[in-house]
Amino acid sequence: MMNDPLATIQQIHEYWMWHALDQAQRAFEQDEVPVGAIIVHQNRVIGEGYNQRETLNDPTAHAEMIAITQAAEQLQSWRLLECTLYVTLEPCPMCAGAIVQSRIPRLVYGTMDPKGGACNTLYQITEDSRLNHQVNVTAGIHRVECQTILKEFFAIQRAKGKK
Repeated sequence: MMNDPLATIQQIHEYWMWHALDQAQRAFEQDEVPVGAIIVHQNRVIGEGYNQRETLNDPTAHAEMIAITQAAEQLQSWRLLECTLYVTLEPCPMCAGAIVQSRIPRLVYGTMDPKGGACNTLYQITEDSRLNHQVNVTAGIHRVECQTILKEFFAIQRAKGKK
């Protein structure tokens, strides 16, 4: 747990992003796109997930969706107030919508997604003032590490003639 009272916000984000990267590594080991997510509430992980679309044959089995479901179950509420979602890749439109709908107040992600990012890159769903909830977004935490695992995964997939 991160309970150093002198830790900066940056250090706290870096600490928890390592946990999200651990989840991404689990996806990598299962031949899934290596994206990992955790949800932190009151300094403890209440939800975690990694991409499982191939394993579950479920197009909605993104890391964020799995973590959100676990966190809601843990809190016994669909409102994930006072939570921070850490995810290694900028969320897609589906996940950004789920983040807004679950009322998560803070999102921290590692690297942008130029082909599907919905929190800064292509869309700004999480900060859209027309919606009933906006999310405070921090980008670029352990950006290089988050990019590296994705690049490595897709290089291996291309070598295998996949993806």
